[in-house]
Amino acid sequence: MSLKDSIKPISYLKANAAEVVRDVSENGKTLYITQNGEAKVVVQSITEYEKTQNTLAMLKILALSEEEIKKGKHRPAEEAFAALKKRIKKDQR
Repeated sequence: MSLKDSIKPISYLKANAAEVVRDVSENGKTLYITQNGEAKVVVQSITEYEKTQNTLAMLKILALSEEEIKKGKHRPAEEAFAALKKRIKKDQR
């Protein structure tokens, strides 16, 4: 489905709410709802929403990691893994 076909006025949503929910949840489609000619709302399945949120969380983690590296707050992987192994052994006692 093209983006053009995914843009619907709010009157369409009001008149076809059950169909919209079914179509979005079964087919993973995303609808863009307009009001007075302006985009106002995005309707997507909970599965697609969760995927989007997970992707954003990963991107945030990457951005924070890059900042930490720029600040010099990092250590070699070997050192980090050794510290983790030491902590695991300590916790198992």
